Amino acid sequence: MVRSSKENRKEEILEAGLEVFAKRGYYNTTTAHIAERAGISQPYVFRFFKTKEELFIAALDRAYERILQAFKNVDADQEQLVAKMIAAYEELSELYPNEVALQVIGISVTENAVRNAAQKGLSSIRSYTLERFKEAGIKNVESEVTTFLARGILCNISYFLDLPELIDGEKK
Repeated sequence: MVRSSKENRKEEILEAGLEVFAKRGYYNTTTAHIAERAGISQPYVFRFFKTKEELFIAALDRAYERILQAFKNVDADQEQLVAKMIAAYEELSELYPNEVALQVIGISVTENAVRNAAQKGLSSIRSYTLERFKEAGIKNVESEVTTFLARGILCNISYFLDLPELIDGEKK
């Protein structure tokens, strides 16, 4: 099924927003920056997203939804589940590096709507991971999920700051 040009344009704006937010952050990005990156006028952005905040939340929601889908696509037994979920996330991070940055930026924004979106996204990932780990029979499931998520967030921060020694212990 082919998307309509309106759907394509909204997608282009969303992708431009992802790129600009990842590069400039939430507070330093304007809809004019996003419009320029998308090659459109600023008022045209507002045809699809009423505010910069709405666009950011749509991009953040996409990032969390992709993570959930990547985890749902993992087929593994108890012994391999965590490793395969990590591998799925690493692959996703390579394919969509702007979304990694967006997650880090998203947890630093103080506006309630953005905080709520970040909370909702992280909570849905936690809930899914908890259920998946329980179904796999992983012991100490609460602790294992907390560690799994904490390592993922640490990986995001390491990537965002270009500080790999946070993860591998070795300086560049």
